[in-house]
Amino acid sequence: MTSYYIDSCIYLNLWKKEIDNSKAPLWKFAKNLFEKIDEDKSIIYYSGFLLKELMFILSTEEYLSKRELFEASFNFEKVFMSKEEYSSALNIKNKNNKTSLYDIIHMLLAKKTNSILVTRDKILIQLSKRYSVNVRRPEELL
Repeated sequence: MTSYYIDSCIYLNLWKKEIDNSKAPLWKFAKNLFEKIDEDKSIIYYSGFLLKELMFILSTEEYLSKRELFEASFNFEKVFMSKEEYSSALNIKNKNNKTSLYDIIHMLLAKKTNSILVTRDKILIQLSKRYSVNVRRPEELL
């Protein structure tokens, strides 16, 4: 069974109904991917780091209503990072100042769970490939 670790930008694509500069409906790609995952009964891994990132971006009200998604759906499974893995993330961050620590953590957790990292972040995509993490954009998985 395929599993996924979905970056915060994909949730925001969906929830904010985002489109890109060429008018491509990013939110529809995200919606279709979540529907596919649900139909396939696949697992979506998430972490406290992902929740914290969303908490910074969303209003308190939005965050509280969206957080229920992670706790109420059988598709979602929380994954935790060890101290050693966190130390590894810090080491990678020191070598890659163009990438946020949260993105590096998402990448390492996707690798830990043998999941596909789903993101649109171009720098994170390049970094993930360098660290042999399976990474895709939502439309590449449909």
